[in-house]
Amino acid sequence: MPAFLLLLLTGLRLVVAAVTPLAPDEGYYWIWSRALAPGYLDHPPMVALWIRLGTLVTGDDALGVRLLGPISAAIGSLMLWDAANRLYPEQRPGVTAAVLLNATLMVGAGSVTMTPDTPLLFFAVLTLWALARVGCDARWWIVAGAGIGLGLESKYTAVLLAIAPVIWIAGLPRWEWLRSAYPWLGAAVAAALFAPVVAWNAGHSWASFAKQGGRAENWVPQQAVQHLLELLGGQIGLATPLIAVLLGAGLWQAWGAARRRDPAGLLLIALVVPGLLLFLEHTVSARVQPNWLAILYPPLAIGAAVAGKTWWRVAAGFGFALTALVYLQAAAAPFPLPRRLDPTLARLAGWTELAAAADRMRRGQGLAFVASDDYGPAAELAWAAPRGAAVIGVEDRWRLFRLPQAQAATGLLLISERRHQRPDPAFWRDTVPIGRVIRARDGLEAEAFQVYRATLVMGAPAVLLPRPGGE
Repeated sequence: MPAFLLLLLTGLRLVVAAVTPLAPDEGYYWIWSRALAPGYLDHPPMVALWIRLGTLVTGDDALGVRLLGPISAAIGSLMLWDAANRLYPEQRPGVTAAVLLNATLMVGAGSVTMTPDTPLLFFAVLTLWALARVGCDARWWIVAGAGIGLGLESKYTAVLLAIAPVIWIAGLPRWEWLRSAYPWLGAAVAAALFAPVVAWNAGHSWASFAKQGGRAENWVPQQAVQHLLELLGGQIGLATPLIAVLLGAGLWQAWGAARRRDPAGLLLIALVVPGLLLFLEHTVSARVQPNWLAILYPPLAIGAAVAGKTWWRVAAGFGFALTALVYLQAAAAPFPLPRRLDPTLARLAGWTELAAAADRMRRGQGLAFVASDDYGPAAELAWAAPRGAAVIGVEDRWRLFRLPQAQAATGLLLISERRHQRPDPAFWRDTVPIGRVIRARDGLEAEAFQVYRATLVMGAPAVLLPRPGGE
């Protein structure tokens, strides 16, 4: 896409990133950045490193947490543009591919938030860019290996990036490439970059591998159709409807080219189809979260650019319009939508006011801390509570963090009414309900919490959470 438009889009995204409240997961990953480690229960550490770098530049604010999101999207767009033109030198679909990718809600929303998918998407594009160049210079295998390794440092689904070159080489077939040292050096680089994550898991009872690998343990084929329809609906929404049609057309066209052993079509298929099969298989056991497919979007965008020669501008314009509405609602909430229709209300709204209300109750009761037994609200309280307030997280996951252990004392415990739970007696004693607090936006309720006066049990998995500004 033209450079000045990319700059304008990046500037807009930086503004949206700065003024939009953090989601609970973002607050949680910010805590990771204050307790850096080679691994965590939920994901590898790259998102924590990106947040740490961003907050070193702008401080502990929303822009710092998200700073590398818009920047990486801009750099990734340039790499995708070049990769598309190299794979299809006659059509030169680079601008179209970059525009279509940026017009999806997957990238539009993902570039102004900070989750493991944000660095994963960047390193997926880096890997694709390098693979598009290996035919001209074998040294790019090393760059591809770095992209795969850094992708695996971002999210475990990056294993799909490691599978793709094997399928590509075998499908062409280009076995002579393996007589060069460079593919093997690339594999060694990928392994070396991922090794710290493996070592962390080995030292923590393989906790992260077990958590992610155990997602497919439940076998519920009777819900597969429902999960599949939810998956399709989620992708139509995140791709935006018109671009989703182009993505499908591009995949079909790439499949035909791959059957003819066309190198470009086969590479796109190698990068997309294994992931599609994996996520389709997962629908038999559980829901597939829509954002999980982010890794597939860069090659799909190239395929869509090749297939959608005539009406891609309409599709992109519609996608950008939808993204602009989402940005507006997230930042300013001009539309009074109920929670079920507004994910920005459900995820982003009212945390600062909730934290202030909880701290007033804490001080009024003369209690030592504010606490939550759910990592999301705990992270939001740590991020948003008034200066000087002590916030603790109480949950088994916190045992894996290098954070100060909370001392047994009496404090204020918040439990979301959506969970329909009472304080866990293994963690709390002398629990007394003392009220209720609500987070809301302009009178629309997002979530209600039961408030308890409770004493922390000695030895409970409770940690003192970091606060912005180094508190």
